[in-house]
Amino acid sequence: MSAKILLLFIALNSFSAIAQDNSFIKDILESAAENLAEDVDLYELTERLNHILAHPINLNHTSAATLKQLIFLSPLQINNLLRHLEVNGKLLDLAELQSIDGFDLVTVGRLLPFVMLDKSGKGKISLKSMSSVGTNDLIVRYGRVMEVPKGFMDLPGSRYLGSPDKMLLRYKFAFNNKLTAGLVMEKDAGERFSHGKVLSDHFSANMTINDVGPFKKIVLGDYSLQFGQGLTLWSGFGFGKGPDVTSVAARDVGLRSYSSSNEASFFRGVANTLSIMKNLELTSFVSYRRRDGSIKLWPDSSATIQTINDSGYHRTATELKNQNSLGQLVFGAAVQYLSDNLNIGIVSYQSSYDQNFVTGNSAYNKYAFTGKSLENAGFHYNYTFKNVYAYAEVAHSVDGGVAVVNGLLASLSQKVSAVVLYRSYDRDYRSFFSSAVGENTDVSNEKGFYTGLNYVPSKRFLFSVYVDVFRFPWLKFRVDSASRGHEILAQGVYVPKKTLKILLRIKRELKQQNPDATDDSDGLKDVSKVSARAAIDWRLNKSIDFQQRVEISIYKKGSVAQEVGKLIYSDFNYHFSAKVSGNLRIAFFDTPSYNSRIYAYEDDVLYGSSFGLYSDKGFKYYSNVRYRLTRKIDLWARYAMIVYQGKESISFGLDEIKGNKKSDAKVQVRYQF
Repeated sequence: MSAKILLLFIALNSFSAIAQDNSFIKDILESAAENLAEDVDLYELTERLNHILAHPINLNHTSAATLKQLIFLSPLQINNLLRHLEVNGKLLDLAELQSIDGFDLVTVGRLLPFVMLDKSGKGKISLKSMSSVGTNDLIVRYGRVMEVPKGFMDLPGSRYLGSPDKMLLRYKFAFNNKLTAGLVMEKDAGERFSHGKVLSDHFSANMTINDVGPFKKIVLGDYSLQFGQGLTLWSGFGFGKGPDVTSVAARDVGLRSYSSSNEASFFRGVANTLSIMKNLELTSFVSYRRRDGSIKLWPDSSATIQTINDSGYHRTATELKNQNSLGQLVFGAAVQYLSDNLNIGIVSYQSSYDQNFVTGNSAYNKYAFTGKSLENAGFHYNYTFKNVYAYAEVAHSVDGGVAVVNGLLASLSQKVSAVVLYRSYDRDYRSFFSSAVGENTDVSNEKGFYTGLNYVPSKRFLFSVYVDVFRFPWLKFRVDSASRGHEILAQGVYVPKKTLKILLRIKRELKQQNPDATDDSDGLKDVSKVSARAAIDWRLNKSIDFQQRVEISIYKKGSVAQEVGKLIYSDFNYHFSAKVSGNLRIAFFDTPSYNSRIYAYEDDVLYGSSFGLYSDKGFKYYSNVRYRLTRKIDLWARYAMIVYQGKESISFGLDEIKGNKKSDAKVQVRYQF
C-alpha cells in the first residue's frame, strides 16, 4: 500500500489544473457546502460571484440590496459599512475597511476582489454614453459516464429510455444592466429529447427589465423569490448553518430571474417590483407551471397525489408518466419598507393545484397538506441599532400552523461577534416554498435554539463555535415518537502568512431514530456522528498552490459498535500561463458503510462545481483543465475516476455498473461576445 501511495503523490506533481477562476470563490463554496444537498446546482451562487468578480461593486455608490449578493458578508457587516459611509463620507482607500466594526482581516481579504472605489462620484452612465451592443455569454457542456449502467441495457422491464449523454446549453444576454435575457436547456443521462417539442428535457427562459419608470424590475418567464428568513416564501439557492455562524441570518434578495438548471425551485410567469414611494416597494407575481407528481388513479377515474417530485429525472416509463402531471398556480404579493436600518415586509400568496393531495396512512404524515389550495402569509423585519442586528419572521399557513424565527446578531467588539436564534415550526405549518434554518427538509415539526460565536484574537487566528439544540414534537420518517438532538461545531483557522492557511474542525451531531430491523429492543436509539477535519492550504508561488485534507467520520447508533470513516486527499492547482490552467485531486477513502460517508467540495468545469460523496473503500482521481483558445472562447475538460477495492459491482438498481471502477468525462465551451 505504501508504494501505491508514493506513486499517487509522484503523479500528483505531474499534472496541472484549476477549475475556479478565483480561489476566494472556492473558499466561499467550501464554507457553504456543509448543509447543501448532494445534487444541488451551484450555478446561482457561482454565476453571481463570478459576475461581481468581473464587475466589482463600487463601495462608494452601493446599497444593502447589492451587498447582500456577497453571501460572506453578514447583515450587521453590511449595515456597519453603510453607516460608516453615511457618517464619514466616501472611502478613499480600501484599507479603511479594517476600521469598520466587524470587518476582520479574513472578511476584508475575501471582500477585496469583489469591490472597487470610484472617488469621483460620476459612476452613472447616461443613455447617450451607453454602448449600443450588449454582451452575450454562451456555454455548451457535454458529459457522460464511460461505463454502461444496467439501466441502458436492453432489459425486459424498467430501463432508461434515453441515451447516457448529459448535455447543457446556457445563454445569457445583458445590456447595460437595463435588460437581461437567459436560456437554459438540459438533458440528464437516461432522458430523451422530449419528442421534438424542445431540444432538451428541461427548458427554462426569462427576460428581465430593470428601472423602467416606477418599476424597479420586471421579469417575464422563470424567476425566484426570496423574502425574510425563508419561512413564508423562498425559492432558489439558500443555506443555513455553517462554520461562519452569521450564516443563520438569511440574506434575502427579493425578485430575481432564474438561471439554474435545477428543475424544481422556480416560478414561471410574470413578476415585478414596483416603487410605490420612497423606501416602499411592492412585488407582485403570478406563476403557472406543470410539476412532476406521484399520481394515483382510482376506480372512479378520479386522481390524487401524495408528493411532488423535485428530482427532475424523466428517464423511465414511470418517471415519464409522472412528468408534468400536476398543474400549479401561484399568485401573491410582498410589500416591503426598506431603509438603512429598518426593513419590514408582509408577504401573502395562494398556491392552487388541479389534483387533490392525500397523505397516505403513515402516522408521521397526519398533519401534512391535503386538498387543492393552500394560502400562506407572513411578516418579517430586521432592525439595526449600533452594533446589534435583530431579525424575525412569523409565517402562517391558513387552516394550519405557525412558524417563527427570532434572531439577534451582535458585534460585541472588534474581535467578537455572536448570534442567538430561536425557531418554532408547528407540526401543521405547511408550505411548498420555504427554506429556513433547521434540521428537517420541510419547515415544520421543529423547535430549536442556536447560539454561535466568531472570535478573532489577532490577524492570524479566527475561531468559530456554535451549539444548536433542537427537538421534534411529532413523528418523523423512521422516528415513531417525539425526538430530540443537538449539533456542536468548533473550528479554528490559523494564517501565519498570506500563502499558508491551517484549519482544524470538529463537529458532533446527535439525533434519534427507530431501532434497526435486527434490533429487538424498544424505544428510539441515539444516532451520533462525529467528524474531525484538518486541512492545509499553501501557495508555493503565483502559479502553484496545494490543498491537503484529512477527515474522519465516526458513526454510532445505539449500542452497536461504532464505525470510523476516513478521507485523505491532495489538490494540486497550477496556472501554467494566461491560456492554460487546471487542477488535480487524488483521494483515498475508507468508510465501513454509507452511514459514515464523507462529503467534500470538488472543482469542476466553470459553474459545474459539486460536492463529492466518498463512501466504501477506494481511490478517486479527477483532473480539470482550462484552455483559453481566444479572448472570447474558453475550453474546459474534466476526467474523473473512482476505483473501489474488493467490489464486483458498483451502485444498485438501474445504476448498477459491473466491475470496480466508474469514470466520467466532461467537456465545456464558453463563448463570450
